[in-house]
Amino acid sequence: MESLKTVMQGVAVKLVVSPTCSLSMCMSLRYEPADPYVVRAVFFTGTDKPAEWVLGRALLADGLKGSAGCGDIRVWPAVGRGDQVMYIVLGAPAGTALLEVPIQDVRTFLADTEALVPRGAESGHIDWELELANLFAKG
Repeated sequence: MESLKTVMQGVAVKLVVSPTCSLSMCMSLRYEPADPYVVRAVFFTGTDKPAEWVLGRALLADGLKGSAGCGDIRVWPAVGRGDQVMYIVLGAPAGTALLEVPIQDVRTFLADTEALVPRGAESGHIDWELELANLFAKG
């Protein structure tokens, strides 16, 4: 299986604390064609250990156009803000975070990922023999 480059992009986001208060933070998006269905989002919060979330690439793409996701991760474009921002909600037992993300940064990132692995072609980039070996090793 051929090795393709990794797509990475830093994004300045806002953690929405209340309607009048938000905190700026940095999010790093990472896409690896060897794991073609997911995007890893790492949040640098000023602590020693950044927080990492695994997001579906299709979820992010669907969230550009309308509400997508359920449960722990939800994404949607901001209503009344033109085409400027989207929201991502991340829920965990410790609490829920509402993030305001520049929509153009997400669009650019997704376009770069789709240049490597077009949507719908993800399964052709998975090493199925390795996946099966890992599955049987755990059983």
